Amino acid sequence: MTVGSSVRAGDPPKDESPTEPNKSKAHSSTGVQAASMRAVMARMVAFYFRAPVKAFFRGRIDYLGYARAINPHLQAEAGWTWRLTTPALLAHAVRAEGWRFIPNQVLPPLLANTFIGAVLYTGYLQSLSTLHAPTSQQTKRVYPPPPVATTFTAGMIGGAIQSLFAAPFDALQVRFRTSDILEGKYKTMWHYAMHKTKSIGLQGIFAGYTLSLLKDSLGAAVFFSTFETVKSQAYYEFVTKYYGSRTRDTLLQSAVFVEDPLGGDSRPVVKPHYTLEPTFLLLAGVSASITSQLIQHPLTELQTVHYRRLEALDYQAHMESRPSRVMSRYYHAYEETFRQCRKIAKRQGGWRNYLYKGFFMSTIRQVPSTSAGLIVFELVRRKYAFESEEVTIDREGVKILLT
Repeated sequence: MTVGSSVRAGDPPKDESPTEPNKSKAHSSTGVQAASMRAVMARMVAFYFRAPVKAFFRGRIDYLGYARAINPHLQAEAGWTWRLTTPALLAHAVRAEGWRFIPNQVLPPLLANTFIGAVLYTGYLQSLSTLHAPTSQQTKRVYPPPPVATTFTAGMIGGAIQSLFAAPFDALQVRFRTSDILEGKYKTMWHYAMHKTKSIGLQGIFAGYTLSLLKDSLGAAVFFSTFETVKSQAYYEFVTKYYGSRTRDTLLQSAVFVEDPLGGDSRPVVKPHYTLEPTFLLLAGVSASITSQLIQHPLTELQTVHYRRLEALDYQAHMESRPSRVMSRYYHAYEETFRQCRKIAKRQGGWRNYLYKGFFMSTIRQVPSTSAGLIVFELVRRKYAFESEEVTIDREGVKILLT
């Protein structure tokens, strides 16, 4: 497969050389918009499935914990009703607490989730631009596309950066107790975050960080490498084989045939059907969601067990006078986690049964919002890209125009 470029008649090529500030602004805008869309879609799909909100798409930081705690319908453990949907839970909380409930209890977790997602997308884009020269040009169509090894590495770097910035939020999330706010110990989520961060200190913030780093970096590496492979390599391979194998007469009679704007080549120039690329984009989002869950789902099970002992470790750490003993306790906590998980796996019939329990339903619930986030990520990335010459794939009997 070879690549050529052509420019439509009347449209002179543009000499665009993106500066570093423009690149950084584009990456940041893409990250924020993609992260926000993923958060919104997660809530929409939760409503679509018509099940208790607590069972669907619990984000990295749960923003409905307090709203559920003060809802009588949820406390009564009755069957599903519309009163258990996200809008109904928020409406009841606002009636009970007033409009201050939104900025005090809901806004902080929402901002945290958006920030964490933006860090991931932005870190990935910056890393990919550094590792793959054509991507750094910020053109609407990157050709040749980055190889799998490059996107895997960029995704791993982006996931590692996300894990670092998410560590304080994870530490607050796993130690959060709704009863603390109900009993008046903390007035708002802002108050809780400041007090708890000061209380647990730096060693508490990064307790359990190794598992989080492993899950985020490997998950993001598989996530983005799968997305880019299906979206680019698989799409280009498909259109090359499909249109490259058709006869000249078939191409000339086809509605996808277009005139060569330069008029210097006798080969037919065809455009792939306009639905093909969006289809591959959707398949890329679905594939990325499923493959990343293969990594993240089992590691989440291990994290859940490990996080149960963090508060006890915090208390023991306050009793220790030597920092080396404190770090030793956190280190040995991993050994205890492994022993406990081994016992659970033995009771459930093996590691595979234990680590992948509920994998299917969890993945099904994850796919819509993740796919939507990736599609928005790609569209916004193209929105902030610079205009470029049209790219063609040259075959012996045809030129395939990638618009």
